[in-house]
Amino acid sequence: MTKEESQNVPATVTLRPVGQEDQDFLFEVYASTRRDELIRTGWDEAQQQAFLNLQFAAQQQYYKDRFPEGEHRVIVKGGRSIGRIYTARSNQEIRILDIALLPKHRNAGIGTSLLKEILADAEKSRLAVRIYVESFNRSLRLFERLGFSSVETTGLYHLMEWRPRS
Repeated sequence: MTKEESQNVPATVTLRPVGQEDQDFLFEVYASTRRDELIRTGWDEAQQQAFLNLQFAAQQQYYKDRFPEGEHRVIVKGGRSIGRIYTARSNQEIRILDIALLPKHRNAGIGTSLLKEILADAEKSRLAVRIYVESFNRSLRLFERLGFSSVETTGLYHLMEWRPRS
């Protein structure tokens, strides 16, 4: 994100590239996004941890293999890591692979501001923006409010798409 693009992001929120030292933090963010669903499984803590470790590693490998050009960044507020955003840009689109904040930083406008910056970049570049969102994910409504629409449904996932004005 350029200096110009980051003008609408809350002043204390910045992005930085993910480093090896961020793996534990990235796992923490990932695990926080799966806690509600894991509670319903009835698994004990060890089973949940094993599942999270396996799924996190699989997700990381998938992003690396499928989107080698992807940008993996840590969302930082007030000098503290609070979330992650993974994007991949091509000649046709900006793909949001994942955007997640730690629970105490959700619903504060941070994600909305970051998404609006991506949309502004896409508008300027004349690119579509796409993201897969689970049908039960509360962020689905956020994407709809920002002008995304569902263009494909596969199982539990909606491929949400935003297009620049013609």
